[in-house]
Amino acid sequence: MKTRHFFWRIILYRPGLYLLNLLAWSLIHMAPLVPGLLTKAFFDHLEGTYSFPYGVWGIAALLVAAALGRIALIYAGFMTDVNFRYRVTTLLRRNMLGHVLKEPGARAIPCSPGEAISNFRDDVEQAEEATSWSVDTLGLVGFVIAASWILVSIDLQLTVLVFVPLILVVTAAQIATARIQKYRAASRESTAKVTGAISEMFANVQAIQVAGAEKRIVERFVSLSERRRQSMVKDKLLTETLSSIFTNSVNLGTGLILVLAGYKMRSGGFTVGDLSLFVYYLTFVTTLISNVGNFMTYYKQLGVSFERIKNMLQGAPATLLTEPNEIGIERKRKARSRESEGGGGRPARGGPVETAYVSGQRDGGSSVETAYVGGQRGGGGPVETAYVVGDSGGGERGSANVSDPDGDDEFPPQRTVAGGPGGGEHPAASPAEALPAQAPPLTELSVRGLTYRYPETGRGIRNIDLDLRRGSFTVITGMIGSGKTTLVRTLLGLLTADAGDIRWNGRRVDSPADFFVPPQSAYTAQIPRLYSDTLRNNILLGNPEQPGRLTQVIHAAVMEEDVPHLQNGLDTMVGPRGVKLSGGQAQRTAAARMLVREAQLYVFDDLSSALDVETERRLWERLSLIRGNTACLVVSHRKAAFNRADHVIVLADGEIEAQGTAEELLDSSESFRKLWHGEETRDESSG
Repeated sequence: MKTRHFFWRIILYRPGLYLLNLLAWSLIHMAPLVPGLLTKAFFDHLEGTYSFPYGVWGIAALLVAAALGRIALIYAGFMTDVNFRYRVTTLLRRNMLGHVLKEPGARAIPCSPGEAISNFRDDVEQAEEATSWSVDTLGLVGFVIAASWILVSIDLQLTVLVFVPLILVVTAAQIATARIQKYRAASRESTAKVTGAISEMFANVQAIQVAGAEKRIVERFVSLSERRRQSMVKDKLLTETLSSIFTNSVNLGTGLILVLAGYKMRSGGFTVGDLSLFVYYLTFVTTLISNVGNFMTYYKQLGVSFERIKNMLQGAPATLLTEPNEIGIERKRKARSRESEGGGGRPARGGPVETAYVSGQRDGGSSVETAYVGGQRGGGGPVETAYVVGDSGGGERGSANVSDPDGDDEFPPQRTVAGGPGGGEHPAASPAEALPAQAPPLTELSVRGLTYRYPETGRGIRNIDLDLRRGSFTVITGMIGSGKTTLVRTLLGLLTADAGDIRWNGRRVDSPADFFVPPQSAYTAQIPRLYSDTLRNNILLGNPEQPGRLTQVIHAAVMEEDVPHLQNGLDTMVGPRGVKLSGGQAQRTAAARMLVREAQLYVFDDLSSALDVETERRLWERLSLIRGNTACLVVSHRKAAFNRADHVIVLADGEIEAQGTAEELLDSSESFRKLWHGEETRDESSG
């Protein structure tokens, strides 16, 4: 998509509001026509060439009324302008964020967090500025047309000379186009590097201090800041130079008018009122000249910002930036709203469902007596089982996801049909709108041929086969760089698999990233991510607090002895990235966050690396108590995990080298013996 297409799609996002804003500012810019004519009448009245019926005081009163009217118009214009500008920035930022959240979690952004912030802040603001300047520029066109007609009727020659500066300005802007783009790209890049450096420094203060690298880090930051200063000065200097040319063109026009008007006034064909009108209108006409130049500058700079924004999309179509409903949050909210409003009315098609399991329930959960399924290919018929999305109350619902209604052996189903208040059938939801379906209770998760290679290095995992059953405790282990973390990330959809087949109870999981979320699965990453909030909120992370549940998960995560010693217990602020907690406390907080979601599959990526032997033993012991209804997939190289495991998988160079019980592997695998005896105890920093 070209810059002009992007610009046009922004305008079409709210065309009515844009036109209203354009109308408001057209009236604002045309309002000076009246004071100009009143000024001409004032001087002509004093000169005696024209007699105003109400005298000088009448002209003064009309000038005051015109000023007050323009103030009111400006107020209305700012209301429309603010609404449009901030709707545009909200749209772009919302859709950029929505795209980031939809990307595989391990590769969500292609740049540093600091550079991403620069994209969200500076580049989006550039789009806002360009659309705003377009309103001003187009709004001034009406004034120029009307003013030109008035001035031409007085003197054609002088009117032509008024527009000479406009031609000069446009020519100057075109000549400067390439340099504008070059300087703006350099300034944006240098700003992104500075913000990225700040982000990295704040995130790694402890590592910098331990390495004694404070001086070198500061010197590097000074160097980046100096480069930014130089590029910003060049960018600002060129922008202000062009703006100065645009603005000072009024002085050139005024000088030309004064020189020619002197000759014309001697012949008596040009009055003092005519001169005042030309000078008065010239100021506003050259405002158009200035706005045209500034708009052209901002438009060229928008091209640079648009390219940077497209880099954030990582190959996705740029049209999603201006889609009103691109982000999934709004669609999910609407879908939930449809579910909550869905009545018990029966759709036009579809037969009764014998049993429907309510979301969040497991084996023994409440069932819905009857649900109705619409939109089936065969015209509808009884379906044995359907799983209702988003209902934890155990009551009857107006919507159900049908378990494999088409017999295509895929899970989750891609169609959701909700009964409306009037009992009508809603259109089937598109795959983008469908919420992750509530899966049936896990019996077996099978993975075949799972493959992922990092584009930069070609390394990764190849042809991974594994089976997880309910109640099992499976450990993935291996040397540094063997692919342990890559395996669990690919399984969960945090990295998009190049090949492979994942099946839940024999049904294919079509979109792992959407499926492997609570209540299907919960995941604790290798490095816990905590927020500068209370310990309670870091565990719940938006989940409603259920009586007694928090106490249970704190005990399961072996934190019951830590919480009382914190300053404010569960309401203690943990600081940015959990800096007020020890490494082990941060890991167990992440484990508690995972356990509070009651998933059927728990995935731990080296959960116990910062724990002492006794705490680790107690943690695995308590987790084993919940294994009856869940499966655990654990990345670890610790004996405590091996001792609890009923199956161990040893990875080497991205492939399964050996697997079996710990006892079997001690006899058959040299790599496993090294891990068991502690010859390779360091954990990989990136699998």
